[in-house]
Amino acid sequence: MDWRGIPSLAALRAFEAAARTGSIAEAATALNVTHAAISQHVRALEREFGAALLIRGPRGVAPTAAGQVLARALAEGFGRIAKGTAELRGLLAGRPLTVAVTPTFAENWLMPRLGRFWAAHPEVEIALRPSGVLADLARGEADIAIRYGDGDWPGLEVEPLMPADFVVVAAPALAATRPDLRTAPWYFEPYSEELRRWAIGHGLMDEATRIHLNPSNSLTLAAVRAGLGLSAQTRVNVDADLRAGRMAELGAFAEEGRGYFLVMPPGPGPAGRAAFVDWIRAEARGAG
Repeated sequence: MDWRGIPSLAALRAFEAAARTGSIAEAATALNVTHAAISQHVRALEREFGAALLIRGPRGVAPTAAGQVLARALAEGFGRIAKGTAELRGLLAGRPLTVAVTPTFAENWLMPRLGRFWAAHPEVEIALRPSGVLADLARGEADIAIRYGDGDWPGLEVEPLMPADFVVVAAPALAATRPDLRTAPWYFEPYSEELRRWAIGHGLMDEATRIHLNPSNSLTLAAVRAGLGLSAQTRVNVDADLRAGRMAELGAFAEEGRGYFLVMPPGPGPAGRAAFVDWIRAEARGAG
């Protein structure tokens, strides 16, 4: 669309309101501007078109023949805009807040706490989007994400949520045997390349170490609980197992500059996002 040929939208709104109501004063009230502002906008349009658009009389205003052409077009156009925006608001009002998160974090940290959010905010519906692949927030694939990393996601609002360290875990019975970390079998999910590089970099395993890749981290954790081998995990993902005695910790390593972050598209966001952000901040502080 070539906007250069379209007059000021403020002037068009002023004229449409005056033509529809038949009153400069009522148009000013409807648009929350002054009487003079409406008159100035109409005169500006008349100068631009080189034709009178309104007839001024003692009882108000009425569109001229030229003004009627413009008034009909504006009524149709603004009417379609009003209908479209109302439909969009209705659609968004009924849409849940979409939260992108890794399946492991959702299962082990978020879901056990989410009931407290719903108890405090029953009006906010949450739709979790668990995936090992980063959601494209700029394209609207999620309203908010919880990501692990260094916080470098350009073009997005990024806020530290909580630090994270890596822990090596095993079933208590296996841990009691003091296994050789380099020769013991290790279990990971396919998206855990970073964890594997970390373990090799810290000398916990080498290229000859037996590595089993499970389709999901849930299966990886199940293998560890069953005593089949070891795994490296972020602490938040195994904290409940460690506390319950289902796993034992063989070592912990802090990762400076890395952790869990809240990641959001710029702007105010949809309804419910602010409440969710406030709630998860408080939960993260409590977890720390």
